Amino acid sequence: MRIGVLSDTHVQRLEELHPEIVRGLGSVDLIVHCGDFVGIGVLEGLRRMGEVKAVRGNMDSSAVKEALPEKEVFVIAGKRVGLAHGWGAPLGIEERVRGLFDDVDIILFGHSHWAKCERIGDIFFFNPGPGSRSFGIITIGEDVRGEIIKVG
Repeated sequence: MRIGVLSDTHVQRLEELHPEIVRGLGSVDLIVHCGDFVGIGVLEGLRRMGEVKAVRGNMDSSAVKEALPEKEVFVIAGKRVGLAHGWGAPLGIEERVRGLFDDVDIILFGHSHWAKCERIGDIFFFNPGPGSRSFGIITIGEDVRGEIIKVG
């Protein structure tokens, strides 16, 4: 199972994303956006590409905020995934988002604009970094692996 992860795109339309990101998301089983789309057009464009799981961020338009939850938990390939945007200063964000979820294997988040791909205790934390410069691919098989892909 391959999951494409992006966050903090801060654009109005899918066409404003770097073409390498759009190409990369074309070959995944699930697209996840960790918030701060800004414009609803990005969400709509991603949904035309495939299945999308997403949450709203602090910079999102009212249309995005009305369409999406603040956090979500879903199961994929037998793993429980917690999804949230995050808040506050970059330092300590992992502890803050961890507090949102009870029993998860993976936490996907954004907000800090700092890419992160690290197992802390029993949880795999993944932040793809800002959508203007990077996105991520998570592969779930016998284990969970992540890759941050820089663009531009």
